[in-house]
Amino acid sequence: MIDLYYWPTPNGWKISIMLEECGLPYRVLPVNIGKGEQFAPAFLAISPNNRMPAIVDTKPADGGAPIPVFESGAILLYLAEKSGQFMPPDVRGRYQVTQWLMWQMGCLGPMAGQNGHFLLYAPEKVPYAIERYGKEVNRLYGVLNTQLGRTGAFVAGPDYSIADMAIFPWIRTHTAQQVALADFPHVERWYNTLIERPAVRRGVELLKALRANSMSEEARKALFGQTAQSVRDGDHKLV
Repeated sequence: MIDLYYWPTPNGWKISIMLEECGLPYRVLPVNIGKGEQFAPAFLAISPNNRMPAIVDTKPADGGAPIPVFESGAILLYLAEKSGQFMPPDVRGRYQVTQWLMWQMGCLGPMAGQNGHFLLYAPEKVPYAIERYGKEVNRLYGVLNTQLGRTGAFVAGPDYSIADMAIFPWIRTHTAQQVALADFPHVERWYNTLIERPAVRRGVELLKALRANSMSEEARKALFGQTAQSVRDGDHKLV
């Protein structure tokens, strides 16, 4: 059984999609990031970076104690190994998938996250930041479009993989990112293919009703106001 610590965000969707795709049994433990639940000591023991998603494999392959895993890319790799699915067995294919997984973790996710922050959540408009991150997200869409034009199917080659599952949730936010998919026809074709997969739909709809459309001051502080000092001293507010 996989315990999934989750909230319906792009990073959370990566893991809910993978669990739906690979068919491993799991149970959901919501982590309300708008209420600061990611800073609770019990969650910190599982996810030392105070971020969800995280998992605990209660029945690992070695038969030993439960294994906690944090960071969405590491979780995808773990679940691919455990299930034997969505990762090529050959070295060339495996590292093609791994490279694009790391591209999402190091490039698309952080840049789209910053772009979304300054477009949607910053208390004041910062034109330089909006332009800076908007241009970088546009560039990354171009990189992905070129790759999908080469492969003609999925991101890392002819087969669907955890690289697609990692990238798709961030492309799903294209409207909020102010990106027109029609400008990237290969990305648009790929996106439309994935959104029709039943497991993908189930993954992005998991706890859909909990995804807030607005942000309170308490939520803003929990999400954007933490420092090492505040986390150590516990002065964040669990509301």
